[in-house]
Parts: sequence; C-alpha cells; structure tokens
Amino acid sequence: MEAALQPVPAEEWWGRRRLRYNVGLIVAGLLAFVCYVGVVFWGISIGAIPDPGAITLFTTIVQGMGYLFMMAVANVCYLLGPFSERAIKPTDVDRYRRITFGLGFWFSVLLPFSIPALLASLCVVRPAWWHE
Repeated sequence: MEAALQPVPAEEWWGRRRLRYNVGLIVAGLLAFVCYVGVVFWGISIGAIPDPGAITLFTTIVQGMGYLFMMAVANVCYLLGPFSERAIKPTDVDRYRRITFGLGFWFSVLLPFSIPALLASLCVVRPAWWHE
C-alpha cells in the first residue's frame, strides 16, 4: 500500500510563488503606466485633458513611490493565501492553492490598469469633466 503524499506546507508553497507574484506586479505596473501615459496624451488630443504638462518627472516619481507602497500592501494581502488555507482547510489542497493563487494573481495584476481605464472612460463619457 502506498503512503499518501503529504502536501507541501502552505508557507513553503506560497513562498515559492512570491517572486512570480512580484514580477507580475512590476510588469503590470510598468505596462499600466504606459497605458496611463497613452490615455493622458489621447485625452489631451481630444481636448478632454487640458494640461499637456500633466506627466512630469515629479509626477512619475510620486506615482512610482505610490506603486511601490501598493506593492507592499499587495504583499501583505498575499499572506491571505496561506492564512485562508489554514482557516478553510480544503480537502483538495492542491486545487485550492492553484485557484486561490490564480485569482489573487490576476486580480493584483489587473488592478493597476483600473486607473488608465477609469481615466479613459471619463474622457469618453464626460469629456468636459476636467473643465468642470
């Protein structure tokens, strides 16, 4: 009779994926910023955003620092993975981990794109919003 395989401890399993999670956050942040710059220039071209100097070195540094802070918050939230595993005690640990990691990863990676998406929607739906 074969001995049942013991799952890898939660902290180890989640710890092995933290680098992948953080690389995803970094790539997403850079791409979201590129999208933001594109939306700002597009908004300027359609007259929805009046200030062509909206993106400066100062605003880029401030946004970068803000994003680093939010990455720290995301890494604290990452701890919810092993915590929820201990609290829920799933019967199929491997499946639970894959689904939970996937949902958390994609939510975290897509969240930075909400800023350029919101700005673009404001430019389309209410192009005079900046002037009000």
